[in-house]
Amino acid sequence: MNILLTNDDGVYAEGIRALARALIRSGHNVIITAPDRERSAAGHSITISNPLRVKEVELEIEGLKAYKINGTPADCVKLGVEKLIDFRPDFIISGINDGSNLGYDVLYSGTVSAAMEAWMIGYKAIAVSLASSSTRNFAYPARFIEELVSEKLYKTNQAVLLNINFPALKENEIKGVKVAKLGKSQYEDKFEERIDPMGNSYFWLTGGSINCKKEEDTDIYLLNSNYITITPLKPILTDYNTIELLDNNIF
Repeated sequence: MNILLTNDDGVYAEGIRALARALIRSGHNVIITAPDRERSAAGHSITISNPLRVKEVELEIEGLKAYKINGTPADCVKLGVEKLIDFRPDFIISGINDGSNLGYDVLYSGTVSAAMEAWMIGYKAIAVSLASSSTRNFAYPARFIEELVSEKLYKTNQAVLLNINFPALKENEIKGVKVAKLGKSQYEDKFEERIDPMGNSYFWLTGGSINCKKEEDTDIYLLNSNYITITPLKPILTDYNTIELLDNNIF
């Protein structure tokens, strides 16, 4: 299969290299188009006021061609498909991200937004994330994704968009795989005011997550219960119930 990889951790990140190695080892044709630096929480932003610059890089993985781009993850998908590859990808995969992307976080995530961009332009797309840990190991998630696309998803004609999260556990500690809906992640946003060496104030976003209602069928609950979670996404934002309300009661 032909597979395009991207991420928001940057072209040199361990997660994307582990995924590339696993896919190439299984005989897939892989090209990376990824940001030249970390672009976490870039969301679905694209670059419209500055030039995009591309440079081929060597990642010391035999059979891999990789490009770094001074843009966002969504830029990397758009530019990669349009200018940097000479094939139609069977899959566009974003990750493996260093840190989970759960609940409402998918709206901020550059990892998930890159996969959304791929889906929007007609490709089968997967966003892959591994929960943060000092002992994280990308090898098992990489192998799982390779098997998923090769054995389970390859024959589907539907342009699926999947958000997959792995707990930061050894393979034998993972309880299984669950298809889950998005949870309702919430944060206590605090901005800490600091002073730079020139005496000017600036602000740094701090604050942790807020314990929200534990819904047992959500990605947040199930990942914390040691399951791999798979959440199908569909970025269609129209609120059809409110359309009916407005049509029937206001206009």
